[in-house]
Amino acid sequence: MSQSTYDLTDTALITGGGGGIGRAIAENFIKAGKKVIIAGRTESKLQSTAKEIGADYYVLDTSKVDQIPPFVERVLKDHPELNCLVNNAGVQRPFEIPGSNFSNGDYGFDPAKADQEIDTNIRGPMHLAISLLPHFTSLPSGFAPTSLVNPVYNGSKAWVHFFTMNMRAQLAKNSAKVKVVEIVPPTVATELHRERTNPDDNKKANNPAALELPEFMADFEEGLKDGSDTIAAGPAKKLVKMWEDSMGQFYREKTGL
Repeated sequence: MSQSTYDLTDTALITGGGGGIGRAIAENFIKAGKKVIIAGRTESKLQSTAKEIGADYYVLDTSKVDQIPPFVERVLKDHPELNCLVNNAGVQRPFEIPGSNFSNGDYGFDPAKADQEIDTNIRGPMHLAISLLPHFTSLPSGFAPTSLVNPVYNGSKAWVHFFTMNMRAQLAKNSAKVKVVEIVPPTVATELHRERTNPDDNKKANNPAALELPEFMADFEEGLKDGSDTIAAGPAKKLVKMWEDSMGQFYREKTGL
């Protein structure tokens, strides 16, 4: 996405915008003169963040996909100029198979939490993106970034990666109005690991390879200005290059992109 395309992003909807990476992206957009709408599950957190950074907010639990159609209808009624979606909301649950005692029905994990993780990380972003596509394709330009250790979490993010690639490929052939950008963060010092045994194992003190939010945002903003379809940060750059040089090249050849 070129700098000029970035400038066309007038109003952005950011899920999971109450804190962490979502809030950092919101602050970055506001600093660039954009209007921002944040969404999330906890209204008190959204209220305080919205007041502090100067954003509008709506309550939405993306794991409850039946809430998405009325949410989209309300947001578009209030903000018909909306032309950017940042699908950032996500959860990560501990899942330790070696600690399970299957004979006693102990799976080492609550399957209901796995269902919620899948709904939040997969079904929610899919339903939200699809629900907004008719609106985005009716505009002169649209922008849909998709932000991306544990079996369920890893599997859900792999799904998001392929869904993003396929959505980009289909839109490239059918519409030049919507740009699909995948954001690939490495371990970032946020609250994502709050349910792990050590909730601070994504902090630099415990993981030297982890990025602080300002470090992640520096790479994020550089990717926006460069017009990248895939924005990686820190150690994730090496992994993305490995993918692009192998399977990514194969995918482009097969899709004709």
